[in-house]
Amino acid sequence: MKNDINIDKLKEIILSNLENKSVEFKRVFHGRGNFYEDFNYLVVDSINDILLVTLFEKIDEKIEASLIKVFDEIYATKGFKSLIIQRRYLKENMNEAFRGKLPQSAIAIENGLKYNINFSNQNIGIFSDMKIGREFIQDICKDKNVLNLFSYTCAFSVAAISAGASKVVNVDMSKSALTIGRENHRINSLDTKKVKFMPYDILKSWNRIKKEGPYDIVIIDPPSFQKGSFAATRDYEKIIKRLGELAAQECVVLSCLNAPELDTSFIKNIFCEFASDFTFEKRLKNLDTFPAIDEEKALKNLVFKKE
Repeated sequence: MKNDINIDKLKEIILSNLENKSVEFKRVFHGRGNFYEDFNYLVVDSINDILLVTLFEKIDEKIEASLIKVFDEIYATKGFKSLIIQRRYLKENMNEAFRGKLPQSAIAIENGLKYNINFSNQNIGIFSDMKIGREFIQDICKDKNVLNLFSYTCAFSVAAISAGASKVVNVDMSKSALTIGRENHRINSLDTKKVKFMPYDILKSWNRIKKEGPYDIVIIDPPSFQKGSFAATRDYEKIIKRLGELAAQECVVLSCLNAPELDTSFIKNIFCEFASDFTFEKRLKNLDTFPAIDEEKALKNLVFKKE
């Protein structure tokens, strides 16, 4: 059921989520799940001493002014040093420091681990909705060989190495993202001798990836669509078809997808057709701070195990 709320109620929700404020990276308002009908264009994050407000569409100027007044009040009362407004609908210069400075670099903290973030792109360097996925990998990765596909800035790798994984292989076609990934390991004093960084197009690099296997854990966390490189509807099955070449005897796969138009059956059907020796075990519960009107349109983290 959708919830109709006004700006005063919005402020109340955010302040409630900021009670006992800590340095931990936390989503304090999530409108993108359409749970709050009037604010489906808005998300708000607390990142250490930064309050980040993201607007996904252009809104009425009077409404925006009223919203920013509320965020300014929260900024002033909760000890933030910067209030950043990100206008995701702009093609450039989307990040504005409304209060404080726009940091060239900053740190997000999750479960005591540090991650570099920056405001030069629309994606700041870590996706907070994947926290439960990273915790799941930490729980099962001790002494395991982990393959992290579409690794981006290697947050899964940092989590796994910190929890005792024997090796993590990170694959992403973005060299700059992997460079940040290396730095993420360094700032956590993690041994990068156990970590490999492969700047490859995954769909064209199976032989190189296979050499580091077999893998006890495979993480598949692709973009739903990335122009010129990956489209879930077309390419997800290409990865699942290769699992037999990559997987150890009792391999666990965390299969992720954040595409509202594709439900859990999309992934299950691909496994059923192309990797039938993997059995679906469970779907990880999403964080309470990411409410959604329809969970099938929200982040999907599905766990499969090879039998």
